[in-house]
Amino acid sequence: MIKEAPSFQPFSDKPISLLSESGEWTGQFELDLDDTQLRRFYYDMLRGRLLDERLVKLRFQGATSFTAPSSGHEAAQIGIAHSFKPGFDWIFPYYRDTALMIAMGVPLEEYLAQMMASTLDPARGRQMPAHPGSKELNAFTVASPIASHIAPAAGTAISMKLQGTGQVVITTFGDGATSEGDFHAGINFAGVQGAPAVFVCQNNRYAISADYHHQTASENIALKAHAYGMPGYLVDGMDVLASYYVMRDAVKRAREGVGPALVELQVYRYGAHSSDDDDSVYRPRAELEAWLKRDPLDRFRRFLD
Repeated sequence: MIKEAPSFQPFSDKPISLLSESGEWTGQFELDLDDTQLRRFYYDMLRGRLLDERLVKLRFQGATSFTAPSSGHEAAQIGIAHSFKPGFDWIFPYYRDTALMIAMGVPLEEYLAQMMASTLDPARGRQMPAHPGSKELNAFTVASPIASHIAPAAGTAISMKLQGTGQVVITTFGDGATSEGDFHAGINFAGVQGAPAVFVCQNNRYAISADYHHQTASENIALKAHAYGMPGYLVDGMDVLASYYVMRDAVKRAREGVGPALVELQVYRYGAHSSDDDDSVYRPRAELEAWLKRDPLDRFRRFLD
């Protein structure tokens, strides 16, 4: 049984994966997760999927005005959620982090209240739907302008380093955010200052309707980390165990004072960009059907069986 997080090589040209497409274990080390923890991963993934499906229905029933579908991101987000210490560490999430937020401890009724601006909403209706936060869990409220939360996350991490708190800052974003100046400014400053931060890109291949290769000529997002003096990890984000172990390794590294890291979790969103988007006009149906065969819940369920 391993006692410490395994080490993963950065700047790989192939996504790190620990489960085969059929759900078989392919890792080079023995799992240090017991059956209860593994079942918890699946429970959190399934709860995220069911909540996402219900939010889409609520939007079209008129119960909420907006939602950002997250089905397909569950393995990546549950891997993130279990890699750090909610309420001690800090997190700057983005609007598609449905499964992540409830897995890290945001009460389901509070999340739904934020979506519908009901009386249980901590923001009292002053924030748009799908933009949760939690003071108790050190989760900053989601910011609508793409990538605008990345520089504040870097600043928070630098503050934690100066104070010597031992805390780590996690920030998540989509691949579209890496085309914004805020991404480059924030991650560069974190690299210069050796901030205890982990920058996590959930690359679902589309920035609304813009295909990945219309955004950047870079082979992948993880490679960009090299320019900022930090390791970049390319990960199969449809594999919850790969997502968890790489994130745990990056968080441990940051907590020990080694510095920041950029983790690219390659995923696929099964729904539209948002409830106001018609993805059929830019995304081939055959592409979606091919990715549905790689459903992260089905993959992990086969592993558990």
